Amino acid sequence: MTESRFNFSEEKPLRWGVIGCGAVTEIKSVPAYKITSGFEVSMVMRRNPEKAEDYAKRHRIPHWTTDADEVIDNPNIDAVYIATPPDTHKFYALKVAAAGKPCCIEKPMAPTYNDSLAIYEAFRNGDVPLFIAYYRRSLPRFLKIKQWLDDGLIGEVRHIHWQKTKPPSDIDLSKAYNWRTDAAIARGGYFDDLASHGLDLFTFLLGDIEEANGFCTNQIGLYSAFDAITANWIHEAGITGTGNWNFGTNHRTDKVEIMGSKGSIRFAVLDEAPVELQNALGHQILNIPQPEHIQEFHVENIKNHLQGQGKHPSTGTTGLHTSWVMEKILGKL
Repeated sequence: MTESRFNFSEEKPLRWGVIGCGAVTEIKSVPAYKITSGFEVSMVMRRNPEKAEDYAKRHRIPHWTTDADEVIDNPNIDAVYIATPPDTHKFYALKVAAAGKPCCIEKPMAPTYNDSLAIYEAFRNGDVPLFIAYYRRSLPRFLKIKQWLDDGLIGEVRHIHWQKTKPPSDIDLSKAYNWRTDAAIARGGYFDDLASHGLDLFTFLLGDIEEANGFCTNQIGLYSAFDAITANWIHEAGITGTGNWNFGTNHRTDKVEIMGSKGSIRFAVLDEAPVELQNALGHQILNIPQPEHIQEFHVENIKNHLQGQGKHPSTGTTGLHTSWVMEKILGKL
């Protein structure tokens, strides 16, 4: 345990402000902040005043605004959670860093490695805690897989492969605007939104990636971003990796296999599925439920980190590495 600069408790909670009130905040994240002992969500910001007020009322948050600066510069706000589209992350994050307030940024950290680096350096130079919402690093399901790996239950790890596919959504087919598939915001399309979770998780499980490359294209022409991507990478430990992501197929898949010298582990990154271990001792299948508010353990780890009771597994350092891997696969570095 290390001494903490942040003193908060049930009686005097750490007061969070939220910038952005989109879908991810409804069930996944903001309720997790609200149920965490010693935390309080005091203010939310959304540019649309009717939607901001409605969100605050539904989630019983005392204050709302349409101006992010009213959150960041507010003396009654101690920490900030940024949950806006990725192309605005840098703009808001640099302001939060300048204000000296702990911050959690939704994933991906930013659309580009250079923007992610600027965010990382601002918080590092100010010695301000920075977290990235790669919450799978904190989920019991994936901690069990890490335990199996650390215990050597599949021997020496040789290779990891991930296949993620899905059909076009109704929004895709309608060609209605969706920032997740706008190349100006997310050049990789759904890859940016979904694959970032898995690639970040793989570095958590197997160590940092030393080199990566990919092939990217748009096969179905429904939007400006890429919809088909394949990748190869190698971890610093010498473990090889491959992945393919296609968002124009006729069925949905989410399959990961980690192959070792004495067995294998199979699981899904995003879908509900059991985790499976197969080795000389047999075939073990575990169904490990996710929490109702999936960021609950991630947020609890933020609290522990700020109180000096452990290091959060998803920080600016790890988020920056994931941004680098993504850009290498997309061919931008």
